[in-house]
Amino acid sequence: MPMPKDEVQGEILNAWGTYLDALEKSLDNLEEELQEAEGMANICTDEWGEATEHYIDDLGNALFSIHEPRWASDADSRRLKALKRRLHDLYSDYKGVYQKAAQGAA
Repeated sequence: MPMPKDEVQGEILNAWGTYLDALEKSLDNLEEELQEAEGMANICTDEWGEATEHYIDDLGNALFSIHEPRWASDADSRRLKALKRRLHDLYSDYKGVYQKAAQGAA
């Protein structure tokens, strides 16, 4: 027997919230790692830079390829936009740390 529409929407919204929470936690982890790396830019390796850039790319793919459920709340839409902006800012931070590390290695 098929699930009622309200139940399906509830399940999707629950999963949507969980997904946004996981993305936000991933951005928190990235921000923490970048802050740590900034203090040790002189010992950051190219491998660290490549791994971090891949991580940022994966987060970007996840954030920018999301299809928002049409019944998502305005608050969820604003939250997703804020996560995208935050990723952009963290990428800028990463580039700064990576350039500092490259200058220190030269």
